[in-house]
Amino acid sequence: MDQLAADRPRTDVGLRPSSYLGLPERFYQRAPLAPVAAPKLIKLNERLATEIGLDPKALASEEGVAILAGNASQPGVTPLALAYAGHQFGQFVPQLGDGRALLIGEAVAAGGCRFDVQLKGSGRTQFSRGADGRAGLGPVLREYVVSEAMAALGIPTARTLAAVSTGETVWRETPQPGAIVARVAASHLRIGTFQYFAARQDEEALRLLADHAIERHYPELRDDPERYLSLLKAVIAAQAQLVARWMLVGFIHGVMNTDNMTISGETIDYGPCAFMDAYHPATVFSSIDARGRYAYANQPNIAVWNLARLAETLLPLIDPDEDKAIEAAKEALSGFQAAYEGPFHAGVRRKLGLATEEPEDLALAADFLNLMAEDGVDFTLAFRALSDDAADDGARTRSLFTSVEDFDAWMARWRERVARESVGAADRAGAMRAVNPKYIPRNHRVEEVIRAAVDRNDFAPFELLVAVLARPFDEQPEHEEYVRPPAPEERVLRTFCGT
Repeated sequence: MDQLAADRPRTDVGLRPSSYLGLPERFYQRAPLAPVAAPKLIKLNERLATEIGLDPKALASEEGVAILAGNASQPGVTPLALAYAGHQFGQFVPQLGDGRALLIGEAVAAGGCRFDVQLKGSGRTQFSRGADGRAGLGPVLREYVVSEAMAALGIPTARTLAAVSTGETVWRETPQPGAIVARVAASHLRIGTFQYFAARQDEEALRLLADHAIERHYPELRDDPERYLSLLKAVIAAQAQLVARWMLVGFIHGVMNTDNMTISGETIDYGPCAFMDAYHPATVFSSIDARGRYAYANQPNIAVWNLARLAETLLPLIDPDEDKAIEAAKEALSGFQAAYEGPFHAGVRRKLGLATEEPEDLALAADFLNLMAEDGVDFTLAFRALSDDAADDGARTRSLFTSVEDFDAWMARWRERVARESVGAADRAGAMRAVNPKYIPRNHRVEEVIRAAVDRNDFAPFELLVAVLARPFDEQPEHEEYVRPPAPEERVLRTFCGT
């Protein structure tokens, strides 16, 4: 197989050597390819490829698919597996790393922005810890659907460049068709990357890593005399804004370990993630989150906890006087609340159609959410129905509640509040529809496309769902069935990481 890969004609898909090669080799492992039996392209994200400076036609060729499957590499590019550590459900693991992922190069967009291109499910690396390094078709399709839906919702995220079947079987609880996902991110630097070197007391590596992160993500800090403290503050702000956006659409990451939280502030590692159907702040889907550590309402607090772990790694760089460094880091972390509440509160007001600020707005929002929780009302449907009802009598939203008298009292308060603004009803409804999605990747719909693909080799439902979710705020009358929440027998109560 290796000889076949070496003999295959080579093509330039546009990948360039990774910037990580400028760092010492203890940051990564040069990883050999682990070719698969019969790679076949399931879907190529041609628009994304073009946006980041890759050649979609070359990627779709036989040689391009070989690169996307890990059977060949771009000429002049060395595949890498990155080193990192992490707290997993609160327990520190000093070495994790890319156990089933390969960085196969970088894409450089027209404006000069660089993007990592990584294969997930491409086989064993030096960090695999006994696992097979492969992925099943189901988790690959889930990552494609959810990550692209998040991008369409305007939430910072890793993107999916391609999904490829391998022609092989992987074994988990049951045998599954094998697949590989090629994903794109501004970088794959994680909080856990910093923890890896902090655990080894490698201050030189920490400084090199911090400088690399600044150059890659926060170049405005290059000449800052306190650039490492400023880096911490920038990551705090990025993560605070990211989690606020998750909360506004009912997204639950499911596994907010420090090795799954990026320095760039992008969502990454779509494993047991899910969007809420019926609203409840304690909602958990992940099968491995038995104690609800990463429940919906806990996500802001977990983000702060994770950022505190990042702060610990940066202390030697912030100030040689440990006490001063700790005080500076504590002050930086205290800024999370404002960095989170600013975009979250502004987003809540937009969801309610409020163009101005009044002191009781947040109580109005909280009461609406409490009514939803008491009646088990669908999170996405409630806000979208309210958007439609902004221009008429409110019957759509009312029909979702069983506590009708309580809802009517709340609706009267909302009507009174919006009447104090000069925005017209039609304009308000339009503004609300622009922030309250109609279409989200509902768990039962994602499971339907996975079952169709895995059980019947039918990818038409997957293609349709991806197309619908690319326009989450638009009216799509021909696809109203994708708006419907699950029937009781369709509910997906547990999601799995797919490793």
